Amino acid sequence: MKFSIKAEATLPQDLTISDRIQAKLDALTRAERQLADSILENYPASGLGPLTALAKDAGVSVPTVARMVQKLGFKGYPEFQADLREELRAKAKNPIAKHDTWADGAPSGHILNRFTEAVIDNIRHTLGQIEPETFDAACALMADRSRKVYVVGGRITHTLAEYLFLHMQVIRSDVIHIQSTSSTWPHDLLDAQTGDVVVLFDVRRYENNILRLAEMAHARGAKLILFTDQWRSPVHRLADISFSARIVVPSAWDSVATTMLLIETVIAAVQNVDWDDTRARMERLETMFDETKLFRKFT
Repeated sequence: MKFSIKAEATLPQDLTISDRIQAKLDALTRAERQLADSILENYPASGLGPLTALAKDAGVSVPTVARMVQKLGFKGYPEFQADLREELRAKAKNPIAKHDTWADGAPSGHILNRFTEAVIDNIRHTLGQIEPETFDAACALMADRSRKVYVVGGRITHTLAEYLFLHMQVIRSDVIHIQSTSSTWPHDLLDAQTGDVVVLFDVRRYENNILRLAEMAHARGAKLILFTDQWRSPVHRLADISFSARIVVPSAWDSVATTMLLIETVIAAVQNVDWDDTRARMERLETMFDETKLFRKFT
């Protein structure tokens, strides 16, 4: 069976399928949006089966799948699946495999330039996918002093969580840093109330502990804000707000530069929501620092 599809505007080739769906949301029909939701629900594994199976799972027709695949810039379903498989392989790469992939095709420019260009490209793509209203909503939740804020990260991302926690603790009260060790979670979540905010960091090689914590917090009515990568942690299915930062650079390790940019922007936005209270709190903290003589003074 063949389908006649109207030509769509060309999308950049380096976008993930998730990026492509987000970029095309306004142009999708109701059925295609339903299909998009189904694909993203178990992304990127959702489209690895037969076309008919994807259509059945989404509750749409086979022609709807074919039309949407072409709207996303693919010639057909096999090409769409090939991209999904490549993304799935990319998600599973460990640091050694990632380095080998990079080294085989390394350009001749200096690492300083190549790395910087990759980070700038990551930032550009990431910011292009974030709606200002969504960002503002996340900051408003974290700034709301009627809600407690919990922050947690994983094996690597705990450093990002600690950075956010330290600054949020200066800005406002009732900020709790949850350790990634699951034995402490009952203590951490014991006083959690419906509407409290849990900020989670989870990037590829997604951690089972983070997902389990998210499930516990979600069951207690918490609002979940997720910082993840372009392939998206499984936690995104539970999150109220997700930020997908691009992380690929010419290195054995993924980059946190884009995620750190988002964190520092969040900090700047949250501190300004109620600056008078934030300033008074910071002044009290500085007085305590003076009393402890923690920092040297040059006056």
